Amino acid sequence: MNLYFQDEGRFGLMSHLGSRIAAKGVAPVIDYQHRFRSTYLYGAYSPLDGDSFVWEVQGVSTKIFEAYLDGLKHRPQEYKPVVIDNAGFHSTQNIKLPENIFLINIPPYTPELNPCEQVWKHIKQRVKNTVFKDMETIREWLFQTVTDMTEETIMSITSNHHYITEFNAKLNT
Repeated sequence: MNLYFQDEGRFGLMSHLGSRIAAKGVAPVIDYQHRFRSTYLYGAYSPLDGDSFVWEVQGVSTKIFEAYLDGLKHRPQEYKPVVIDNAGFHSTQNIKLPENIFLINIPPYTPELNPCEQVWKHIKQRVKNTVFKDMETIREWLFQTVTDMTEETIMSITSNHHYITEFNAKLNT
């Protein structure tokens, strides 16, 4: 059994501004782009062993979410409780779940309870003050960034002793 947290993050061509070091009294010059094209990462991350399963897709929908969950069965011997938020397309009424996946909803309007938000923050910190020329460039950058994240990095970002303690306690009862 392994615990996963799942979420979606939007990444696009609009620049995210961050701080810059400059001489006192000098305003730093930062390239900026105001374009609204974007792509999405669907990600599930385990704070227990650092396993992850990430898809880059063009949108969010129940069908995409269902296909993503079908792909998440990548370790078929593992039973996976997956913590999700209450996004409208996460509606599980008509979704066919793989046998080894069980979905758990966090309370509404509590993104701070989902460690995936910290993964998106980690990725977005690396893109501050960057201008991508097109969507292919950002897709390549996202692929490389996600690929370079080690299991240790994922565990350090997503670990929360409350979740881990509680999960291990439930396993031992």
